[in-house]
Amino acid sequence: MELAVLKHNGEETGRKISLSDEIFAIEPNDHAIYLDVKQFLANQRQGTHKSKERAEIAGSTRKIKKQKGTGGARAGSIKSPLFRGGGRVFGPRPRDYSFKLNKKVKQLARKSALTYKVKDNSLTILEDVTFDSIKTKNYLALLADLSLTDKKTLLVLPEANNNVYMSSRNLPKAKVKAVSDINTYDLLHADTLVLCEGSVSKLETLLSK
Repeated sequence: MELAVLKHNGEETGRKISLSDEIFAIEPNDHAIYLDVKQFLANQRQGTHKSKERAEIAGSTRKIKKQKGTGGARAGSIKSPLFRGGGRVFGPRPRDYSFKLNKKVKQLARKSALTYKVKDNSLTILEDVTFDSIKTKNYLALLADLSLTDKKTLLVLPEANNNVYMSSRNLPKAKVKAVSDINTYDLLHADTLVLCEGSVSKLETLLSK
């Protein structure tokens, strides 16, 4: 499979780049995608939620009314979950939501996500991008030339580039990542995946290990 390489102004360079069928044209595995996205979202959770149970509530320990003769239910503590201000029954406690996922499953998920992008014609190959300074208007101009201003985009660079990253950081629909940092969630979340020319070989090397 071959795709045309675009210039920064959106025009074709006249060159084409060959994409590996083992990375960009496999039989997609939806369950692998589900597991990888689930792990990614689980890892984002802080797990610091906490509510007090009856043993942790500050309050008097005296019996609040006599056992019998009131015509109501028995009540032994003001800390009871039945009363306003009492402890919560089985409330949330701090926990770690992360879980292990095999490396080959994660690779399969990313290959599947890339395959879907190719099938949906949502993959663009661009000449390598570098900025001399940090300017959001430069990144906006790049998106405008590629007709991607109103779309959610993920630009994948061969190596981390602080100028390009910082120039895109204030744009809610734009995301920039290096090849080594991409994940299945970001690939699927973007309407259009923009791969720099130098990123393709590195991506194929990374996912073929």
